[in-house]
Amino acid sequence: MEPSPAKGKPQGRLLVSTTLDAKDELEERLERCVGIVTSLTNGLSEREANDAITANVCKGPQQHEEVCLGLFALLLTEPPQAQRCYRDLTLVNRDGMNVILIKINQILMEKFLKLQDVCRTQLVWLVRELVKSGVIGADGVLMTLMKQIAGGDITSKNLWLAENVLDILVDQREWVLKSGMLIAMSVYTYLRLIVDHGTPALLVLRQKEVDFCIGLLREKFMECFIIGRDLVRLLQIVARIPEMELLWKDLLHNPQALSPQFTGLLQLLTARTSRKFLACRLTPDMETKLLFMTSRVRFGQQKRYQDWFQRQYLSTAESQSLRCDLIRYICGVVHPSNEVLSSDILPRWAIIGWLLTTCTSNVAASNAKLALFYDWLFFSPEKDSIMNIEPAILVMHHSMKPHPAITATLLDFMCRIIPHFFPPLEGQVRQGVFNSLTFIMEKRVLAHLAPLFDNPKLDRELRSMLRERFAEFCSSPSPPTEGRDEGANEMKMEESVSLEMDNHVLLDKEDGCYDNTEAAFSDDEEEINNKGEGNKKREFRFHPIKEAIIEEPADITPYMDQLDDTMKEKVLQLQKGSDTETHCEVMQEIVDLILEEDFDSEQMSTLASCLAELFKGHFRGDVLPDEITEESLEESVCKPVCLVFRNLCQMQEDNSGFSVLLEMLAELYQKQPKIGYHLLFYLKASKAAMGKMSLYESFAQATALGDLHTCLMMDMKACQEDDIRLLCYLTPSIYTEFPDETLRSGELLNMIVAVIDSTQLQELMCHVMIGNLVMFRKDSVLNILIQSLEWETFEQYSTWQLFLAHNIPLETIIPILQHLKYKEHPEALSCLLLQLRREKPSGEMVKMVLSRPCHQEDQFTTSILRHWAAKHDDVLGEHIKALLIKNNNLPRKRQSLRSSSSKLAQLTLEQILEHMDNLRLNLSNTKNSFFTQTPILQALQHVQASCDEAHKMRFSDLFSLAEEYEEPSSKPPKSRRKAPASSPRSRKGAATPVSNEEESASSSASEEEDSKPKAPKRKRKGSSAVASDSD
Repeated sequence: MEPSPAKGKPQGRLLVSTTLDAKDELEERLERCVGIVTSLTNGLSEREANDAITANVCKGPQQHEEVCLGLFALLLTEPPQAQRCYRDLTLVNRDGMNVILIKINQILMEKFLKLQDVCRTQLVWLVRELVKSGVIGADGVLMTLMKQIAGGDITSKNLWLAENVLDILVDQREWVLKSGMLIAMSVYTYLRLIVDHGTPALLVLRQKEVDFCIGLLREKFMECFIIGRDLVRLLQIVARIPEMELLWKDLLHNPQALSPQFTGLLQLLTARTSRKFLACRLTPDMETKLLFMTSRVRFGQQKRYQDWFQRQYLSTAESQSLRCDLIRYICGVVHPSNEVLSSDILPRWAIIGWLLTTCTSNVAASNAKLALFYDWLFFSPEKDSIMNIEPAILVMHHSMKPHPAITATLLDFMCRIIPHFFPPLEGQVRQGVFNSLTFIMEKRVLAHLAPLFDNPKLDRELRSMLRERFAEFCSSPSPPTEGRDEGANEMKMEESVSLEMDNHVLLDKEDGCYDNTEAAFSDDEEEINNKGEGNKKREFRFHPIKEAIIEEPADITPYMDQLDDTMKEKVLQLQKGSDTETHCEVMQEIVDLILEEDFDSEQMSTLASCLAELFKGHFRGDVLPDEITEESLEESVCKPVCLVFRNLCQMQEDNSGFSVLLEMLAELYQKQPKIGYHLLFYLKASKAAMGKMSLYESFAQATALGDLHTCLMMDMKACQEDDIRLLCYLTPSIYTEFPDETLRSGELLNMIVAVIDSTQLQELMCHVMIGNLVMFRKDSVLNILIQSLEWETFEQYSTWQLFLAHNIPLETIIPILQHLKYKEHPEALSCLLLQLRREKPSGEMVKMVLSRPCHQEDQFTTSILRHWAAKHDDVLGEHIKALLIKNNNLPRKRQSLRSSSSKLAQLTLEQILEHMDNLRLNLSNTKNSFFTQTPILQALQHVQASCDEAHKMRFSDLFSLAEEYEEPSSKPPKSRRKAPASSPRSRKGAATPVSNEEESASSSASEEEDSKPKAPKRKRKGSSAVASDSD
């Protein structure tokens, strides 16, 4: 949906915004500065205008900044004036462009994704001009701009940015060579991007990148040396490119050719890579989201954030390469404080484990594992940090119970990387891994390694290899139960800090630590080895123990000191109050305090933590009353937290208090994600909120997610996990109020059909037929049904039932037949078969049905053709005739190319003949007269006359049906008297005894008998039609 301009305010020219976005402060300021510059120069000649702005700049620093920013904004939004504005800017600025550089950096770090396309183009142009002018500080801006080139992304905008930045670096090479950090950063960036640009369409760009990197590496190798060991990792991935292969050989065997100071590969591999380089391959938005997850999201509540991140950045095939950047960033840059480590915040190992499970190719998985263990290979306790190696050991340790296959593959990789990383340095690699394991035990990250290395869940060969390679860390053989108990009782240690938590709770969280059921490993082996524990584990996974949490009293002591006295008093009243009415009164007083002008907004987060803790009981159990009436619904929304919702509904969006309350809700949302679907329930159930469902969109924009679609999907997912009845209750409103977010993909539909039962399915179908609910629309229904082919059987049947409840023509979705395989998609095929049975065949339907590949076991095409031959034989005959003649006229080579150029089923002449022959065999013992129709006989004659001998032999029985047929229009008048002897009518008469014989053995269907008397009339119609075709 294109963002529409907000009512009552003009659409900004700098940033893309929607009607619900508050006016951006930076954009407002730049617009004011544009107004100042325009008022100074309006109606003046160029010389006079220059004098006016120069005079204004001389008045003071404020006027100087306003004029510079005004010219800067004009330059971004008015391309025709760009040259003049930049010239004026260079003339009037008094600080070496410092104010402009600061604003460019701010826009690149905070607003780049929202920039209008024109402004984005102009910003890159401005950076180019600053570089040309040699402005001090332009190298920093250029490095920030490079950070916006996303890895694993080959969309047109990203490719455009990568190519334009590369052009700046190539064109201004002499300037680039003056900055050692810029050389290293640009080499690191483009070595990484080369991997993404391997498709034929991008080879020109890739060659430019290769030439650029080779040139700098050979000319300025010691400047690139500061990258450290990750330079080797990047070069290793691209070493098969011919130019890179030569450099790689010099790096291994002739280091002096690169620089006299370079002694060899070991010198580079022992140098730790700086955080600056690891961070430069994540865009600011990716970095913000990852830091948010590792500092604000509680362990166990991460799935919604991981799902959003995967949809945004990891959903394409090209994004496989991005996982290495993310893992290196988490290991090398994200080093949580002791306070965070000892809290219940999502640990780094859980995110890395999730990233490993999302790798779908072997190459990506190998590179991701190398990225995880890379700092282990040459680890030195004096130079390297325990935080760089800690995630790998904890991923293996915590995955042993829920995902033993992950632990096994990582341990196997760790063993095999020692001899295979670089054989001449095998001794150093072995020492690095030993140093890592020793340091891990010294720092008490794990108390013992024996339960990990000698675990009965690992196969015998792997355990043997581990004992051989790491005998020092494997205890003598001991009973398996001891090893398991010891492992289970170990504390989670990170940087000498233990996370004190109950073992049962830890097990529960470990069991679903990666929250990625699509990529999760099977538990079959685990259940075989632990039959007695199997049911307990599965029960534990789907029903986590919550009783202990419920019984704990709310503890808000840590937050009280951060509140002012008035607010502290109100919060204590909430804590002491026992009945709902008192809670609501106090909550209203708290809302009033928040809306006061002198309220300190810094307290907002602390207050939200207090409220989330005090009201946690309100978010447990079912929200929807057992019996839904007006009274019960109103009663269900009389909770203290609903006071915030009610106040929002009573305010106008332009009210200053509206944004304050939204901020309050956004903070509360971070502490208690269930607040999202509770707001949706309130907006539907409460009379006070009637017609205010759009308020949810404002709420979504105010959250840290900042996106309606993401927020809505996460809230509906949380609702699905907590309360299925509520999910069904909200569904009609959600689809009605947010059609663009719900109807464009099958995400919400999948959530619904995954959990509903048959009664709820029937209720939803009734809502559809009454007109209260629309779950499909013509422009997206086909894509959604194609997505549903990967779902479970009941989910697919439910989806088709809901689709059939809509009044959408079947022709809209008939192309799905090209995607259906008879062994893999029986659900969709059976639903389509029953629906096609009710339809009169159209040309497109017949074409799609015939385009299915012929398999002996696949009876779909024959079944529906037989039905149509009985019910609509004349229509079917005309459509088949048209397709036969059309495909017969295509060159054979073109047909074979067409059938092989796409993974989808394509219609070829051979396919049509195969299906026709199958239909002939199926109808051979019936009285059906389909193959006696004039259009079919004419088409068969037409094909037979021009096809090759192989086809004539293969389909000889089919072609024999038309051998005696002669077109009436092509014979002299006298031959027409002989027509009865050779016409299909006489042949049909001759065949009657055979049919009667069959009838005495088994009676044919009445619908087939009814079609027989109509045959002569159809032949006369068909005859004239064919005559006109052959003319």
